[in-house]
Amino acid sequence: MNQDIMTPIKIQLPSLPENIRIVESFIDNVKDTFNINDDIYGNIMVAVTESVNNAIRHGNKLDKEKNVTLSALCDQESNLLRFVIEDEGPGFDFEHLADPTAPENLDKLGGRGIFLMKHLSDEVSFKNGGRTVELTFYFN
Repeated sequence: MNQDIMTPIKIQLPSLPENIRIVESFIDNVKDTFNINDDIYGNIMVAVTESVNNAIRHGNKLDKEKNVTLSALCDQESNLLRFVIEDEGPGFDFEHLADPTAPENLDKLGGRGIFLMKHLSDEVSFKNGGRTVELTFYFN
């Protein structure tokens, strides 16, 4: 089943870590709805779940009263799939992030989510003071 060009699919989740399972099902639904091939599926799964996890943990500070909104839009004419992740937190300084590959950061447990997003997505953009992340993937 094909959706119209740029018709969004959207869900809103309370900021609970266990809701990542719902995000995984959402991504599976998007894959099936837009007939996305397996070549980029793994990249999408990791990048989007990392972004939602960051929104839950860092953006909304695990406050279940705050929501994370996840949208997917597909333009099949341009072979473009975009995920938009929005939280209700204060935002963050996405211009000055520590490099997780720097020697002093290699042993740290966290700090790799945005690095992964940037390497697994074709485009990453931050808007709304860092409260909104857009992950774009191109497919054949």
